[in-house]
Amino acid sequence: MIDDKDEAAIAAAGAPPANDTTELPDEGVETTPDQRLATVEAELAEAKDRLLRALAEAENTRRRFQREREDTLKYAISGFAKELLSPVDNLRRALESLPESEVQDQRVRSLLEGIAATERELLGAFERNGLRRIDPKGERFDHNFHQAIFEAERPDMPAGTVVEVLQPGYVLHDRLLRPAMVGVAKGGAKPVAEDNESAA
Repeated sequence: MIDDKDEAAIAAAGAPPANDTTELPDEGVETTPDQRLATVEAELAEAKDRLLRALAEAENTRRRFQREREDTLKYAISGFAKELLSPVDNLRRALESLPESEVQDQRVRSLLEGIAATERELLGAFERNGLRRIDPKGERFDHNFHQAIFEAERPDMPAGTVVEVLQPGYVLHDRLLRPAMVGVAKGGAKPVAEDNESAA
């Protein structure tokens, strides 16, 4: 009885019976050295391919992070710069509110000179940090940088020319922060570029 229980416990534990004749996968299979070499070379080529792919992926990831880092540094001031656009506009409005020819009082003249100096300093700081003012009066309307507010009949100007700038726009490096709000000529002579295209 004890022997039957021991054999049952061994069988339940998964031990192979004493008369098991199963072979391991490599046992009994004869391989030549050339076949082994070909197998090893195939495995080596596969490992090399995986390694090269992993290295390429790591390099692509590094480049992507570098590009994102550069963009972050380049455009980090965009929110701050947008906040400063309105004060710069107000400085310009203050200067335009009183023409210099009408100024009689020396104190008012000094005040206007101070406001103009402040505006110059602020615009200089903008330029040093990649923020550029767009003042397109007389230029061809460009929907990428300008926002048309109105059209005006100007027979002396080509159609599509900016005739008035209501509010200047700003570009940070190559990214638009605010479009210039402009008035555009309509009904005048055709622009030179269109005349050249129709003649071709």
